[in-house]
Amino acid sequence: MKKIITIIGARPQIIKSAALSRAIKTNYADQLKEVLVHTGQHYDEQMSEVFFTELGMSKPDYNLNIGSGSHGSQTAEMISGLEKLFIKENPEAIVVYGDTNSTLAGAIAGSKMGIPIVHIEAGLRSFNKSMPEEINRILCDHVSTLLFSPTKTGVDHLKNEGFKVDNIAPFNADNPKVYHSGDIMYDNSLYFSDIAAENLTTHQELDLHYKPYFLATVHRGANTDNPEKLKSIFEAFLEITENYPDHLIVLPLHPRTHKCMETHFSEEFHQKIKDCKQFKIIPPVSFLTIISLEKNCQLVITDSGGLQKEAYFFKKPCVILRPETEWVEIVEQGVAVIADADKNRIVAGVEKMMAQKGAEFPSLYGDGKAAEFIAGEIVKWC
Repeated sequence: MKKIITIIGARPQIIKSAALSRAIKTNYADQLKEVLVHTGQHYDEQMSEVFFTELGMSKPDYNLNIGSGSHGSQTAEMISGLEKLFIKENPEAIVVYGDTNSTLAGAIAGSKMGIPIVHIEAGLRSFNKSMPEEINRILCDHVSTLLFSPTKTGVDHLKNEGFKVDNIAPFNADNPKVYHSGDIMYDNSLYFSDIAAENLTTHQELDLHYKPYFLATVHRGANTDNPEKLKSIFEAFLEITENYPDHLIVLPLHPRTHKCMETHFSEEFHQKIKDCKQFKIIPPVSFLTIISLEKNCQLVITDSGGLQKEAYFFKKPCVILRPETEWVEIVEQGVAVIADADKNRIVAGVEKMMAQKGAEFPSLYGDGKAAEFIAGEIVKWC
């Protein structure tokens, strides 16, 4: 039996790993043993712990408990801790997801020890190297042995960077294998959609069965840590409530955003937000609840890459609170618009998306069996 170590650290990675763990248990339990390692990058119970229970996942075999810190110190601690674990466990491969510091640390530690790196969500690019995530994903791709891209666009990005899609085995970091695998988050959205339909607590508490609403999230440091950008986003939210008086804006508030609102906003502006009855600010919610909110909302306004895709999965238009997106397909399809943190562009973006009739959402992210495919390829080549 082959042993793999899966590295997670941030909330989205926990969710993504649920799909692969499920595929291994269902189809490859006699061929793959998965050791789950949590770096501790997201250590708040609402942002991490609750997800293991809700998604039916086993608790991590190891937790490094790194916590927050500067990019350098956090990544360095992770590399050191992971190296010791890799020596102890001696895996055949390391599985990493996406573009966090946990991803980069796993890729650096494993590759320097000659352990094959399996990168899920390979090939995504924002072409903005001021984003730490962009640095992480590029570096990770270039030391990986198996690269699973959720989209054709991702494969094209890798080809443009010199990757060859026709390499033949044996595969290694110098001769990697590139796949267009589909998106494991689409797997999860399909799998948990019916379960989420039964999760109505939040809707009942907010009286959302009887009111149309927009779902909003704001968490990226480029928005939260910049007082002007953060205020511009919330000014846009307030204007949207004026333009759509019969709609609510539901905002599950990320801890970082909450802290920055307290720091950056004047008492008068903060009170104005609190007094707006159409603005429902709630604590962070679980994955099943966010899916339920997405399925029933009119539109999504977000700086989250994951929610951009999930909006598409559930055929909801999306206004993107970033200057670019890795998921260019949804913009090209005309069901999402990039607004950055610009108040006027956000308001105009909502108006444009709401005015659309008969928008189409063709299948762009696979058939819902990406995790099963990925697990099979790991068995075959690692």
